[in-house]
Amino acid sequence: MNVRKSKASKIPILHEDNHLLVVEKPPGVLSQEDRTGAPDMLTLLKADLKERYNKPGNVYLGLLHRLDQPAGGVMVFAKTSKAASRLSDQIRKNAIQKTYLAVLCGVPLKRSGRLRHFLIKNRQTNMVEAFSHAIDHSKEAILEYTIVESAQDLSLAEVDLKTGRPHQIRVQFAALGHPLYGDQKYGRELNPPNRSLALWSTKLTLSHPVSKEILVFHSAPPDVYPWNAFKIKKT
Repeated sequence: MNVRKSKASKIPILHEDNHLLVVEKPPGVLSQEDRTGAPDMLTLLKADLKERYNKPGNVYLGLLHRLDQPAGGVMVFAKTSKAASRLSDQIRKNAIQKTYLAVLCGVPLKRSGRLRHFLIKNRQTNMVEAFSHAIDHSKEAILEYTIVESAQDLSLAEVDLKTGRPHQIRVQFAALGHPLYGDQKYGRELNPPNRSLALWSTKLTLSHPVSKEILVFHSAPPDVYPWNAFKIKKT
């Protein structure tokens, strides 16, 4: 896969055609603008498209899914409303496969498994709570994981996300007793300040909204701790 960086935003571009823009989100960048005014992917990429293609007026770019601000990795955007509609339909039908890498605190008893919780988000605190059973206004959250390797009382997990709930991976592993390395929201008791969240969108598989070709995009986490404590394949 040929990776180049966008001219204006310096964000790595994994793939671009008339309908899709697939990029590697840097950690620390918001997916979408919020009231803080911090840099966000949608605004940066729109500005980049406007500059690269010398487009007058507003540039269309559809946000299809989000990554938490501290996380990084593969994100896909739609460059046309037709592509946005068709890809959103794939997301609703769980036809887009999302695979993540996460570094967990500790070593789970089960080397692989399926986690199912019911989540409720508190919009005032931007925190999510996990329950073992359905309650009013809760949303089902499912993921499957495999522990790839353990080292230094940490574990590298490959996560196959079955539903796309806010903070899902972070909350579900915290509920298991193994919060993500660097998670100040859901694992503060095990994570001193100034640690970076170890969560990476490493693989995304989708059907092209027009040609129907199956496309697979990869992204490897940076060569920094705790990622470099493990043998991660570079695709």
